Amino acid sequence: MATTTEQAPDAGGGFRLSQLWYDTRYRSYTFQLIALVLLILAFAWLINNAFNNPVLQEAGISFEFLGAPAGYDINQQPIPYTSQDTHLRATVIGAINTLIVAFLACVTATVFGVIAGVLRLSKNWIVSKLMAVYVEMFRNIPVLIWILIIFTVAANVFPAMADFRIPRDGSDPTRTPVLGMFAFTNQGVFIPRLTFDGQGWLFLAIFAASVLGVFGWRRYARNELYSKGREVPVWWPSLLILFVPVIVAQFALGQPVGLENPEMGRFRFDGGFLLRPSLIALWFALSIYTGAFIAENVRAGILAVSKGQTEAAAALGLRPGRIMSLVVLPQALRVIIPPLISQYLNITKNTSLAIAVGYMDLTGTLGGITLNQTGRALECILLLMAFYLSFSLAISAIMNVYNRSVALKER
Repeated sequence: MATTTEQAPDAGGGFRLSQLWYDTRYRSYTFQLIALVLLILAFAWLINNAFNNPVLQEAGISFEFLGAPAGYDINQQPIPYTSQDTHLRATVIGAINTLIVAFLACVTATVFGVIAGVLRLSKNWIVSKLMAVYVEMFRNIPVLIWILIIFTVAANVFPAMADFRIPRDGSDPTRTPVLGMFAFTNQGVFIPRLTFDGQGWLFLAIFAASVLGVFGWRRYARNELYSKGREVPVWWPSLLILFVPVIVAQFALGQPVGLENPEMGRFRFDGGFLLRPSLIALWFALSIYTGAFIAENVRAGILAVSKGQTEAAAALGLRPGRIMSLVVLPQALRVIIPPLISQYLNITKNTSLAIAVGYMDLTGTLGGITLNQTGRALECILLLMAFYLSFSLAISAIMNVYNRSVALKER
């Protein structure tokens, strides 16, 4: 006679405590409750030890150090800053630097990953193997090594600043900025800086509306194709929507937006914006490293789409490029987006490696110099944790909203 380890509920009696363990209807809740209690006890033990620490009891927990003068310089300054500014302003600059490199790396890593993932499935043997070499090489070498390699190249291969200086005899310098706008030096890359006059905010509003208009037109074209089978042009209307209102606004508002090109002074470039080798190294290292992982996600998503979908689209007369953009990739996104969220989070957390090349991100300012100067280790670490946690949760929330928009809608 067969036996079972599960105890059936008592049909005639009431609830018994033994059912919390032996009845499958309640056992999962019991495990969750036990885990929750253990977690609360662990946190209570840690907090109790922290507050009973003699050093912490003597110093107390205070964030007043944020209002004291920082007393140190920051090389990459997205907003004005001097060493006499407060630790709070230094922390804000570090946070902005972290957000800048994380945003740039997420964008470029996505571009590299999508291109490499699609080309890995190319019928051209050379192209597919080259992409396979890129993926296997970059994702199997630690990102810190790539950061150091690119930093070394940027700091030693680019020409010296002296090559751009005007000689005393008035002759032409050895090198000049590319197109009069871009100067590649061993101290960084000088690029034009955008300048805004009084009506600049209106120009930015028009530009934002143009970008939304491009997305609206692309959605309209996709709906027309899916609902009516009518192929609507996408590229040239998108370009018109994006650039025509901006150009008209630029001249109608009296050119509120301009470019400040870098110009060689006596010893260095004046004007423009400097991308230091540390920023370039961190940006591109995170991009090519994470792009290799994204490429595999893209390849997996494309392979998950039934081959019959592409054959049906080809039978309707769609070109290969349109098949990839309108049929394959929209369906592949359902597989690509969930792991892509994790890659974006990895980029955000890997920005903390910036200290290896001297890029002053949040870890370098708040978690580095500020912590060492003030000795407020607990407060600095708590602020660091709060920033990375909140930023990571924001990325997850935004990407999950997009993931739900491309997911299959069940009837």
